[in-house]
Amino acid sequence: MPPSGDLESSDPAVVRAWLPPKQLALLDQFLLELRLGRLSASACNSSERHDSASDRRLVTHRTVDLLRHVIGSTRWKNPAQVLCLLRGIGRDLHAAGGFREPAIGNVVRRVMAAVREEALREGEDNADNIASTNSAGGRLSLQSMLWALPRSSSKGGTSTGQRNLKQAVMEAIQEILTDLEDLYKNINEQASNHVHADEIILTYGYSKSVELFLKAAAKKRKFQVFVCEGAPGYGGHGMAKSLADAGINTVLIQDAATFAVMARVNKVLISAHAVLANGGLVARSFCNVVALAAQYHSVPVVCVTGMYKLCPMYPHEGQDTLNDLISPNVVVDYVSMRDKLMADVEYIAPLHDYIKPEHISVYVTNMGTFQPSFIYRLLAEYYHADDWRSFEY
Repeated sequence: MPPSGDLESSDPAVVRAWLPPKQLALLDQFLLELRLGRLSASACNSSERHDSASDRRLVTHRTVDLLRHVIGSTRWKNPAQVLCLLRGIGRDLHAAGGFREPAIGNVVRRVMAAVREEALREGEDNADNIASTNSAGGRLSLQSMLWALPRSSSKGGTSTGQRNLKQAVMEAIQEILTDLEDLYKNINEQASNHVHADEIILTYGYSKSVELFLKAAAKKRKFQVFVCEGAPGYGGHGMAKSLADAGINTVLIQDAATFAVMARVNKVLISAHAVLANGGLVARSFCNVVALAAQYHSVPVVCVTGMYKLCPMYPHEGQDTLNDLISPNVVVDYVSMRDKLMADVEYIAPLHDYIKPEHISVYVTNMGTFQPSFIYRLLAEYYHADDWRSFEY
């Protein structure tokens, strides 16, 4: 199919045939890096895994840049074609390994929601051109969007509706980029509201968002931090050193001592790999143990995360939700596995844990502070209900 033809399917093969060569090359380069694991947290080895949080923010930023370039450079004619284009790209990214980084699918869904919103706004100005709307908050269904704007434009130029839609979508993409750039700044402004004087705070492993959050709080408060070392990656060692260098009273503890010291802790701070639709979250492995210990001692658990990790997915698979298994060599070496006593032992090394919403007290995000029960409302604001489903085939 030539790039100038009409795009009427979200099948990745059709979308790839429709894309111009330059945009297709950019997409292929991004997909190659995903397949090679260069943009995935699970690809990091044990000594580098504490940097995975910054990698997720980087891959999210690069995903938005890719969408901005593709949408701004292709010749689509109406909202339906843009949605087909975005869904096809989303499926391609998911198949290439994007399922390991839910933030990739989240930003694609957010751009799709911006397209639907602008199509609805354009449709309200041209109500006679719209056949029907669905019942999900008065927004347009994919079928009705086929008629929201003209399906063809003159050869002499681009229609006014297309220019307005493209401008609105590009503004929405720029807003996402601005949110990513101001992520830590907006989160850190709330630090003094959650960290109080003389408190003892416990955190697990390394997290860039938690690190900067505690450093921002230390400018106005004096407190003590217990850092679990986060075996086998031991990201907590770097976390403890960074906080100590900033003048914060920091104590590095073994993971096994978490329950023992929890009775002295006033608050637990953790980061998230993904925030799920039911208010629960997916965090690094062992965080569920920390949350259970905190619940036993009635210690509040605060999750510090960005809104780009808000994922419209329910934990139907329990602890397997958005999880990934890594090589057990980070726990036991292959030589010891040859022992006859170890021959029948099965080693499972999950990368993440699922934490139930009842174990989380509050979410501190770049858009404010929310309880887990409010997550459903945020999902309705950020994503359209028709785009919640996965990008799986």
